[in-house]
Amino acid sequence: MTNLALAFLAAGIGAGLSIIGAALGIGKLAAAAMDATGRQPAAGGDIRTTMIIAAALIEGATLFALVVCILLAIKQ
Repeated sequence: MTNLALAFLAAGIGAGLSIIGAALGIGKLAAAAMDATGRQPAAGGDIRTTMIIAAALIEGATLFALVVCILLAIKQ
């Protein structure tokens, strides 16, 4: 295998792992928010707002990881 092929392979694996991590994180976040809303329905709005902010931060970190993977793949 050439170095370029290995770079593409590593970038693909890194991108996949970052997406899986983000999906698991957002899934746990949503489950915890639903549980909290079920326990205290009056605080549903605050819980939803906090959940959306945390999900945006997780997605931002995932996007950064994907950009790093792409940059490593196209680096020659």
